[in-house]
Amino acid sequence: MDKFFGNLHLVLLTGLVAAIALIAYLGPDQTLLLSYVLRWLHVFFGITWIGLLYYFNFVQIPTMPSVPAELKPGVSKYIAPNALFFFRWGAAFTVLTGLAVAHVSGYLHQALTFTAGFELIGIGMWLALIMAFNVWVIIWPNQKKALGIVEADADTKAKSAKTAMIFSRVNTLLSIPMLYAMANFS
Repeated sequence: MDKFFGNLHLVLLTGLVAAIALIAYLGPDQTLLLSYVLRWLHVFFGITWIGLLYYFNFVQIPTMPSVPAELKPGVSKYIAPNALFFFRWGAAFTVLTGLAVAHVSGYLHQALTFTAGFELIGIGMWLALIMAFNVWVIIWPNQKKALGIVEADADTKAKSAKTAMIFSRVNTLLSIPMLYAMANFS
């Protein structure tokens, strides 16, 4: 039992298989199975992405100034890079599965173009696209410099850390109306 629960990837895979089996067994008729699986994956990846966004902004960023200097490398060399891996891929897969849900459900074009009746989900989708852009194009490249994953001098590291933090806060701000839009589309 320790070996199973000690392996995060095996636990995640088993949970994924269990969720898909539950959807297939108790879910809708088979013609809607893909839609249900995509919706579940979208929620799963969204929780991963936004959960880590909130971890960074509610816990890590405010706590780091009080962490003793000799302990900071534990976060910057080990915790942050791993968290950022799941953060950025959570963002990518949230957006991809969200677009797939909208496509399979037949409202992708209407949502992205704000057709009447699809404005709310369209706003949520565009906010998510902006946030994912921020993750991959601004936050991640700056975090690589700030964390020393790529070479940078001290001034560049400090500037990159500030830029990454500001855009992470932008994403925190955007996540609030985005979550409202996503949760209330009907």
